Amino acid sequence: MSLGDRWNQLVGKNRFVISRIFIHLTGAEVAPLLGKLNQVARQAIDSEGDMDVLGQGLSDLCESLLQYRLYWQSASNEGDVFWNEGEAGDRFNELFTDSAARYLSQPELDAPNPVDPQADFLTLPATGNVLVMLTVGYEGEVPDLETDLADSEALATGLKSLANLHYNRKLRAVQVHFAPSRLGDELTSDHLLQNFPELIPL
Repeated sequence: MSLGDRWNQLVGKNRFVISRIFIHLTGAEVAPLLGKLNQVARQAIDSEGDMDVLGQGLSDLCESLLQYRLYWQSASNEGDVFWNEGEAGDRFNELFTDSAARYLSQPELDAPNPVDPQADFLTLPATGNVLVMLTVGYEGEVPDLETDLADSEALATGLKSLANLHYNRKLRAVQVHFAPSRLGDELTSDHLLQNFPELIPL
C-alpha cells in the first residue's frame, strides 16, 4: 500500500476497486455455458439494475465457471484502486464501453429464439471458444482479486472471492459480457487474437 493509500485509509476514505477479468474457455462441451450467460444477462435486464439480482447472478456465474475449470484455456485481469466513488464509476463505465465493443459480445436479448439454459445442447452446434468478461466495482480490499489471475489456481480462488462479494455486501457494480453472445455465432482463434490480446495461456 502506498503512502497516499495509507493516508486515505487513516482519514477514513472509502476504498473502491474496479476490476475486469477475462476467461477464455475452449471445447465443444462449453456450449451450455452460453445458456447460463444469456440467462444471467436477461435477469439483469429484467431486474432494471437491482444489485441483489445482479450480485446473485454473478455468484451463480462464478460457480458455473468453476465447474468448467477443465476447459479454461487462457485468462487475464486488470484493476484500479480509487478513493473517490465518482472516479471509480467513470472507470467502470470506460471498461463497460470497451467490453461491449469487443467482438460478438453484445447478446441479442430481444431475439425471437433466445438461448434456453434448459435446452438439449446435444442437438446444438458445437461452440469451440467462449470468452467471458466480468467487470465489477467493489468497496474495500480483496487481495485474491488484486493479483495476477493468469494462473489456474489464482483464478479459481479469485472467482470464489468474486462470488463472495455479493454475500459480503461489498459489490457496488457488476457487468457481464461474453462472446459469442449467441449460439450459431463463431469465435475463432483469429478473432481471439485480434480482439482479446490480453489473454495469457493458463
